[in-house]
Amino acid sequence: MTTRLLLLADTHLPRRARDLPATVWEEVATADVVVHAGDWVDVSLLDELEARSRRLVGVYGNNDHGVLRERLPEVARAEVDGVRLGVVHETGQAKGREERCAAAYDDLDVLVFGHSHIPWDTTAATGLRLLNPGSPTDRRRQPYCTYMTALADAGALPEVTLHRLEPRPQAVR
Repeated sequence: MTTRLLLLADTHLPRRARDLPATVWEEVATADVVVHAGDWVDVSLLDELEARSRRLVGVYGNNDHGVLRERLPEVARAEVDGVRLGVVHETGQAKGREERCAAAYDDLDVLVFGHSHIPWDTTAATGLRLLNPGSPTDRRRQPYCTYMTALADAGALPEVTLHRLEPRPQAVR
């Protein structure tokens, strides 16, 4: 059985956008598992994703406080179609990330993280795959807002896709 995942992070609602892009909501509807690596900012998005997702795995980020920290863990672990998946918001600086995460999360196959808003897909020497979907609402210094989808099948991720979102139209003055 193949399991479809949607990977999100750093949504920062409603500070960076009023809502998730329609394309992302369409992905929520088709995903078997939605993964959110923190910085939700407002609990209403957590409520909405819980209501609309078949399964949600999420953590809080450095911009999440109050109810979000009460309802979400700092680190989440889940098995998805034989893949040992972990989720955390921050992993530290890019230099040495693979080695640090491989040592800290030696019980995982895949670690999804956020914080930087920079898409990332690498594999540590130990085989740990590190994925950062970027942000669907706040591109910062990146050319596009992004998110990822992946397929989990029999303990592996045979497909991971980074999706670029079209820029939001500018208001006419």
